[in-house]
Amino acid sequence: MMKHFVKTSVATAVVLGATLVATGAFASIAGSIVNTRHNMGSTGQGPNTADAANTAEICIFCHTPHGGSTTDANGNKVAVPLWNKQLSTAVFSTYDQLGTSTLDAAVGTVGSVSLACLTCHDGTQAIDNIINAPGSSGYDSTGGGVDGLAWTWNTDGSLDTQGRLVNSVDVGGANIWAIGTDLTNDHPVSMQYGGGGYSSPSNLNGGAFNSIAPTRDMDFLPAVNIAGTARWYVENTVMAETGAGGEAQNGVLDKWDFKLYTRDTSLETYTSENGATFTGELEPFVECGSCHDPHFQTTTFLRMEGVTDVNTDLQTGGISPDAGNLQSNRGSRVCLACHAK
Repeated sequence: MMKHFVKTSVATAVVLGATLVATGAFASIAGSIVNTRHNMGSTGQGPNTADAANTAEICIFCHTPHGGSTTDANGNKVAVPLWNKQLSTAVFSTYDQLGTSTLDAAVGTVGSVSLACLTCHDGTQAIDNIINAPGSSGYDSTGGGVDGLAWTWNTDGSLDTQGRLVNSVDVGGANIWAIGTDLTNDHPVSMQYGGGGYSSPSNLNGGAFNSIAPTRDMDFLPAVNIAGTARWYVENTVMAETGAGGEAQNGVLDKWDFKLYTRDTSLETYTSENGATFTGELEPFVECGSCHDPHFQTTTFLRMEGVTDVNTDLQTGGISPDAGNLQSNRGSRVCLACHAK
């Protein structure tokens, strides 16, 4: 099977993330990263936490106020904010290489928005690869390389002795968050939304490939263009209908909407193996952050409310006896937000 090397996209990205909020009385229905497994500082309650002698900081595992990555080793721009890690240089197998007849979107090189997640989740380098470590004189442009800073980790076994995620489902493990470098069995990322059809400046509202639907694939709901700009999203009508504590509303891009990430496909170097083509303009792409927000406290960080990452009910503060019916993707509602099935 042919593989291609990772390049970050030169992108105008819709920024990942929700605003960090105080945890008191659950001021935000999105909750806080403090109460999720992405809090890997020594005070975290997740399966993997740094030793108290290393750090109690939370944001530092991804972000830094100074000295973050702006380009990868090949000079491609990093479209993630103040990134505090070395982006993966792994070789990925991508969904178009699977040969499925249902994929009609063009797939590009893995873009930096998804690559930011894969920095840890592909298992190729330690999660303590941090460019700007806590305190003074902690800057290292390599982040310590694949072995990171050699911190001591409290782990449930999902990290190896170097601090890399291990035991993915591909190698007989049970940890689906250890995704690895084979992405053919994962929801495709770094691909055109809906099979393509939206672009800027020619076709902000879609329809380039089909006179009936705004996308090449008619089984997708329309994307919303933001005021004539090269930015798009998919409306999360479910969260808007619930009100989401005043955080979600229709017709306005908010933290619950499904983000699409803009890429200049005139700069794309990879030719998708399914034969689909790019417009050579700015186009909206699906990335990991389209469905997930790494800061949310919701189940598997999906953009739907539900039981929290630590399996507690936001309303009661305790473990819900009906947790299965409170999960974020109950009724496949995350899937159905984009797929018209």
